Amino acid sequence: MTDPTADLLPVGLEDRLPASARALTRARRAALDAMDAHGYDRVIPPLIEFEKSMATRMSGVATRRMFRFVDPASLRTLALRSDITVQVGRIAATSMATAPRPLRLCYAGEVTVIASDQLDPARQRLQIGAELIGSDSAAAAAEIVDVAIEALSAAGAQGISVDFTLPDLVDTLAESALPLSPEKVEDVRRELDAKDAGALKAAGGEAYLPLLYAAGPFDEASRRLAAIDAGGALATRLEGLRQIAARVEGKARVTLDPAERHGFQYQSWFGFTLYAEGARGTLGRGGTYRVGGGEPATGFSLYIDPLVDALGDAPAGDLLFLPEDHDRDAAARLRAIGWRTLAALDGTEDAAGLGCTHRLVGREPQPV
Repeated sequence: MTDPTADLLPVGLEDRLPASARALTRARRAALDAMDAHGYDRVIPPLIEFEKSMATRMSGVATRRMFRFVDPASLRTLALRSDITVQVGRIAATSMATAPRPLRLCYAGEVTVIASDQLDPARQRLQIGAELIGSDSAAAAAEIVDVAIEALSAAGAQGISVDFTLPDLVDTLAESALPLSPEKVEDVRRELDAKDAGALKAAGGEAYLPLLYAAGPFDEASRRLAAIDAGGALATRLEGLRQIAARVEGKARVTLDPAERHGFQYQSWFGFTLYAEGARGTLGRGGTYRVGGGEPATGFSLYIDPLVDALGDAPAGDLLFLPEDHDRDAAARLRAIGWRTLAALDGTEDAAGLGCTHRLVGREPQPV
């Protein structure tokens, strides 16, 4: 008896058929070309690494989200990557440790997680990104945000929005400007992230309430943030945000939510989230962080599957049918200038039925 479930895919995984795969491939190539144009060299890390390497390379990396298994060769635990950023950090700290800084690298590859979340049911997705290793300055962050917007635009996004945040804001203010006991810091972070004013007061974070209202369009939100009396603790951060916003002015709508922490597991002083019109959910995140050994870095990751789904399947374009006795030199010449060809195998094929738009007649294409 045939098992009707034999060909089912696990929850959160899917096939991309030709038109959809073509659209994703074109978007990936365009995004990589945009990063390459800014001097970011591509690296291709392996799909699997030792779990310990991934877990210790960067703070905030949760190996519990990764598929793990034992390597029969080394008897050590391996992990299927859930984030390529960690791998690029390893490359920068080992194989390219002596390369001149700042080091600009980019990548594209599949990542997987054990369990999806409610907002994004996918457990496998394409991650595209760039990392600037050696600097986490405002100038570095401005370049990274600019390149991220260009890469996303090249992939087909329109109406791009970028939302700035300050991931370490509570820690910075709790040190002296708005003192908090260590046991209250995490509670205040959580309630700020939840945007719950009542719970924030109950957690002992009443002094942090103004941060809830310092969110919105960048100019207005930054003025509200600047008005918070923090003894100058926010001055350099605000100046950095203004520098970044000025770099991307006119390229994207810029907003600010200084207390947002969702999705920023390892970022330090600056983080940002990318959105686009018509595309579901978040299309990318980035910011400043530290790689193994404490070297500063700035980068971003794009997840363009929802964008490609929103844009729809890519048309195949012209397809040239080659009869059995076709001129092979002519066919090679046409492929060299961009034609896609489909060769007959036994002479019984129906060119139109196979989706061909043209037929090779002599040495030239003719419409079917």
